[in-house]
Amino acid sequence: MHTEKTLFSPNGIDKGTLAMISEIDIQAGQKILDLGCGYGVIGIYAAHFSGVENVTMVDINPLAVKVAKENAVRNGLGAINILQSDGFHNMIEQDFDLILSNPPYHANFDVPKNFIEGGFRHLKYGARMVMVTKRYQWYKNKMESVFGGVKVVEKNGYYIFISEKRAVHKTQKREKQKLSKKLQRKYGRRLSN
Repeated sequence: MHTEKTLFSPNGIDKGTLAMISEIDIQAGQKILDLGCGYGVIGIYAAHFSGVENVTMVDINPLAVKVAKENAVRNGLGAINILQSDGFHNMIEQDFDLILSNPPYHANFDVPKNFIEGGFRHLKYGARMVMVTKRYQWYKNKMESVFGGVKVVEKNGYYIFISEKRAVHKTQKREKQKLSKKLQRKYGRRLSN
């Protein structure tokens, strides 16, 4: 993998990415998005298992996109769909099985907020979003509020957040509450209808 000194983790694959990769199980044919791909480590790793045609990688930084494309070619995976996008802004694809992200967590929370909310909208039901950061509480709260739950794994000083987009089940219509027989006699049948 080639990188540039201005891209995240210029001296090699960072420990957070390695921790996240160790916690995910990628199946052949899964449709995967590497969100904020940097120089391409996660997406290229995923393409080895899922298939190059099933992986999309995006980053806002044009240099990151250029280097990710070069790294995909270096790894024999040049057909990966890699594009420049500010989060989901330029994305038309939806219904991902898995969205993976090591977001920029040293900045404010605008980027991860958009990643999490957009991720929920771009996953199909039963699919998962996995993020890795060094920060705990904000990510845990945000993932819980958007997805309705989150599993957190702590590994090597990093937190891996795993949330699943669950189908919303319609609640059954409540049966009209009826008065007891004693109250029906007391107040009349008309009140129970």
